[in-house]
Amino acid sequence: MMSNVDEQVKEIKRSFRLVMNGVTAQSMRDKGADYHINWGAPLPELKKMAANITPDIHLAIALWKENVRECRILALMLMPPEEMSQELTDLWMEQTTTVELAELGAHCLYAKTAYAAEEAYCWIASERMLCQVAGFNVVARLMAQGIAPNEKGINEFIDQALVALQGENLSVRKAAMAAIVRFAELGIVYQRIAKSALKTIDADFL
Repeated sequence: MMSNVDEQVKEIKRSFRLVMNGVTAQSMRDKGADYHINWGAPLPELKKMAANITPDIHLAIALWKENVRECRILALMLMPPEEMSQELTDLWMEQTTTVELAELGAHCLYAKTAYAAEEAYCWIASERMLCQVAGFNVVARLMAQGIAPNEKGINEFIDQALVALQGENLSVRKAAMAAIVRFAELGIVYQRIAKSALKTIDADFL
């Protein structure tokens, strides 16, 4: 006998057929997106779907376990941030296999947790590309909310951002630059720090 959560997951998966896009799914596969199943559903459609479902930790966990692109995106949208443990966050990041999920996770969920800054600074120092993408996106979102790092945090952020900006991965470079821009928007002092740091690598704001 199926539980209510199992029934919800089954119904949600059935609904993907209504918004599937084979061309988009194929394009993602061609670009190396690693999903067990990918319906190619557009993000706006998934956001509409999520808006009609009550956020729930058990449903979010069940959806994430499916390893279906659309299920994992909905899991990120439906997980209540206050109920997301740090251990589960670490597990989900370990299981994140695409830039899309790293970015969405940062914006929809991870930046809203109580430990967001702690995780983000660990991630930007990680050697794993997807952790860096998520970390810089979380940092950018926190700074967009006016949350400024302390002196130690500033030094860590600037050091890691400069390394990222000189790296080969475009997704990491974009995430790092977006975070630098948000950092500069915190005020004139931060703007001067950012400009001075970028000058050391012959760069400027994009």
